[in-house]
Amino acid sequence: MKQLLLFLFSIIFTAVEAQNMYSKDYGSRENPPVIFIHGGPSGNSTLFESAAAQELADKGFYVIVYDRRGEGRSKDENASMTFKESFEDLQQLYKKYQIKKAVILGHSFGGIVATLFTNQYPEKVNSLILAGALFSQQETYDHILKLAEKKFKNDPEKIKQISEIKNLNKNSAAYRKRCYETASDMNLFTMPDPTTESKQLRNEYEAGDFYKNNYRNPNSPIKFYQNESQNNVDNKAVLKSIKKKGVPIFAVYGKNDGIFSDKQLNDMKNITGKENFKIIENCSHYLFVDQRDEFLKFVVLKLQ
Repeated sequence: MKQLLLFLFSIIFTAVEAQNMYSKDYGSRENPPVIFIHGGPSGNSTLFESAAAQELADKGFYVIVYDRRGEGRSKDENASMTFKESFEDLQQLYKKYQIKKAVILGHSFGGIVATLFTNQYPEKVNSLILAGALFSQQETYDHILKLAEKKFKNDPEKIKQISEIKNLNKNSAAYRKRCYETASDMNLFTMPDPTTESKQLRNEYEAGDFYKNNYRNPNSPIKFYQNESQNNVDNKAVLKSIKKKGVPIFAVYGKNDGIFSDKQLNDMKNITGKENFKIIENCSHYLFVDQRDEFLKFVVLKLQ
């Protein structure tokens, strides 16, 4: 009787979790499935969903977007924000949409989640696509601070702030937050010459319901760094392991995505192979808005 009650509780708990997690599918279930994993912690899929989800579906894919538990539209005060929990979220999607294998498309921090999931469950992944994806976090932080020291060398107050950041615990939410605040101050996430289409996509997003639901949980990074032991990840060896397991890896980055050094991008190109790597000109961190057509062209070409 006790085992039966535990079993029933497990089913109810899983159902409640599934109901709390926002997800939506685009396109025909008969087409190859693609699961988009957003950035963060404290991110969501609203911008990708607004700008590119239906467009990618129209090109012959079954596109699934979701917000990780406790982030964005998947509000959950009890979420732990760990990688284990992120994997559980993905497993729920596979069950909900009756998928056995899928293409995993990871953006920014979502690239770390996508990489670790693929390494642990290669049998569930047809291919891994990394789009502006983090993969060697400390190298990114070091690069941001090095650029800041050069840019603000004649600003004593800024140099003092950079020194304070460098003295923080590198495995802390505060360190990550201040590194990315510094990157924003230097416009490292901004494309240099916005195109007519990119402006239109941004305007449509900000005028629509996706932007209204662009909730970002400020507690997500704090909980992640409290609960997750892998919080300053270098996934280069993991990516090589994935290739050995037979899962194809593709990577696409913006030429003007200032949070990555040339060394990092060369490392990624060496891992994926030149033919599976692309740099998009006049493009920063949000490739699916900055240069949507080029981004989709790369994805479709590599998955055909």
